[in-house]
Amino acid sequence: MRIAVVSDIHANLTALDAVIADLDKTGPDLVVHGGDLVSGGARPAAVVDRIRERDWPGVYGNSDEMLWKPHRVSETLQAPQLHRIRDLLLTHTIPATLSAIGDERLAWLRGLPRRWSDGDLSVVHAGPDDVWQVTSANAPDDELDRVFRVLGSKRVVYGHLHVPFVRRLSTFCVVNSGAVSQSFDGDARAAYALLDGDRVEIRRVDYDIEEEVRLLLRTDDPFARSTAETLRTGRYVPVSATPS
Repeated sequence: MRIAVVSDIHANLTALDAVIADLDKTGPDLVVHGGDLVSGGARPAAVVDRIRERDWPGVYGNSDEMLWKPHRVSETLQAPQLHRIRDLLLTHTIPATLSAIGDERLAWLRGLPRRWSDGDLSVVHAGPDDVWQVTSANAPDDELDRVFRVLGSKRVVYGHLHVPFVRRLSTFCVVNSGAVSQSFDGDARAAYALLDGDRVEIRRVDYDIEEEVRLLLRTDDPFARSTAETLRTGRYVPVSATPS
């Protein structure tokens, strides 16, 4: 069974539609989404609707969870250099996203699980029980084993990092599917993972980045300029590095 895992869309419908077009060509038997559907793009409601139209199973991510658990933002972004990001998320991003998606879409997001499993495959957004957990791409094998072996699957796929990789441990394989939007690995194209038994392919998909930037800069998102540069460069650009 060929399964695609699509994660970290971040309200970028332009990139998502390009990935869907690629999925229609590659023809997996099942597509699973890895969360972070909203926040960071111009069209959060449309992204949620597109996922629901496709009837993809999946999990919620931290940018989804913060809508109903804003205290997690304060708990996680405690370092002084993160206070500006924390404050902007709490005062602008969360209220604006809630207004954009409405109560019914929010209820659907809240109804998603933290874990999705079927057969020998498990999908989570970040950690098995914490959608904010960071397990880095260069984490040692023993850390990956400790974090993900609790899932009891031969294949584990997660997102959150925006850096795709495939790591084969002694008893199971760990895959990061990368991000549909805002790649951090220097490749600005959208990314998703395609699994076919023991074979894993990280697919990269071109999309009209400037169209998404144009839409984003028309919003009042305080992260718009930094996100635009992240989209263009495929590298994380903090809000402090761009003009207000």
